[in-house]
Amino acid sequence: MNLEEYFARTGYKGSPEKQDLETLTDIFQHHIRAVPFENLSIHCGEKITLELEHVYNKIVRRKRGGWCMENNQLLGWVLNRLGYDASFLGAYVFNPHQNAYAAIMTHLLVKVVIDGKAYIVDGGFGVSYQMWQPMELVSGKDQPQAPGVFRFTEKNATWYLEKMRRKQYIPNQNFSNSDLLEKKECRKVYMFSLEPRTVEDFRFQCTYLQTSPDSLFTKKSICTLQTTDGFRALIGWTFTETTYNYKENMDLVEFVTLKDEEVEKTLKEKFNITLDRKLVPINVKGLYTI
Repeated sequence: MNLEEYFARTGYKGSPEKQDLETLTDIFQHHIRAVPFENLSIHCGEKITLELEHVYNKIVRRKRGGWCMENNQLLGWVLNRLGYDASFLGAYVFNPHQNAYAAIMTHLLVKVVIDGKAYIVDGGFGVSYQMWQPMELVSGKDQPQAPGVFRFTEKNATWYLEKMRRKQYIPNQNFSNSDLLEKKECRKVYMFSLEPRTVEDFRFQCTYLQTSPDSLFTKKSICTLQTTDGFRALIGWTFTETTYNYKENMDLVEFVTLKDEEVEKTLKEKFNITLDRKLVPINVKGLYTI
């Protein structure tokens, strides 16, 4: 495991000498544009494990992606190796279909402190809720980014993340009512505390999320990747490409339904992913929004 190999994977060519916000942002953006948020292992007969060396080999050497416990664990390792003050936190993800936060802490994120200021760095959420810049950990402040306006609010030592999106233009009207589209303009994302966590705190969740019939991740095969102007997503057989601010205060969302034989080709061409085993796509309706 070495940083040079990781930077070759993400395409980062800057100097990591300074532990400042500008360098952190640059490293982070290269990560989210090179490493997909994906759960494809579950749907091609592989087991997801949290051992750091396994995560490193999967993402850096096999050029795969991962979910939050993989992406953010690797990011945390990189930042600590570079000399940043980085630590892990745990979050409870909001379920819009139940209008409630999950009862289980399933989301791992990174807190980074620079010159006494705390920032949240989260490279493991994907789709339109993927932040593009580290977010200052301050309550009630709008933090506009390319994906939309993010905001933290704090109440009784619990922090909440929400995101306001733009209007959406969907050229293919067959998808105008797709359950993959986010209907609300302001969406709760997750809640968390500042209690430090370790990867050990996520062992049960890692197993549960890839085996339970109640898990979103067993019901959908997901691969998403941020681009320079939006993001791509392959959920089941549905490929979407979103362009942020395509027009004034409007995002362009393009949908295509793939045939079985097109899935593998799309993973390679759009996400730079080649799987070792055969993927069995799945998309149980009504459970995921972009």
